Amino acid sequence: MTQISETGSMIVSELTANPAPLGLLGFGMTTVLLNLHNAGLFTLGSMILAMGLCYGGTAQIIAGLMEWKKNNTFGMTAFLSYGLFWISLVMLLLLPAADLVDGTGGNIAMASYLIIWGIFTGIMFIGTLRLNRALQFVFGSLTILFFLLALGDITGIETITQIAGIEGIICGFSAIYTGLAQVLNEVYGKIIWPVWPV
Repeated sequence: MTQISETGSMIVSELTANPAPLGLLGFGMTTVLLNLHNAGLFTLGSMILAMGLCYGGTAQIIAGLMEWKKNNTFGMTAFLSYGLFWISLVMLLLLPAADLVDGTGGNIAMASYLIIWGIFTGIMFIGTLRLNRALQFVFGSLTILFFLLALGDITGIETITQIAGIEGIICGFSAIYTGLAQVLNEVYGKIIWPVWPV
């Protein structure tokens, strides 16, 4: 939208939709499905990989670019990073399966991948302390999830990975809740589902 101020200068303001629900839902729904696998409910197959590429990956990248347009550094960094996380995770699985590259080289390598994401997420969690309680829960539980999954890989103890799966399901549903809360609260113009501002 372009307006002319009283002094004759041009003022450009853009009214765009909130991209955060798209990013949160892309993250949350994909996280739930992957962690249903980690909890032992079904094998890792095309459904999770497709979801990781299309919704967990692509939708979050779109949301991140929209957050950049809205000058939201936190949202841009989070959604672009986790969107690319999902794509990189799918590539970690698909590239060796297609005999294009060697695998990760064992559990320590995969644990290192998860630990670096856990560190990043823990630092992003600090940013949520200025936002709202719902996002604090999402990022806090995601930090725990990355470290639990890394511990499961390092130790090879399946029970730890299953516990991580249960914790990841909770994390994913918290992101789904937070995304849908923003949609419903905006549609109704009042608090339908609270996100508990700080």
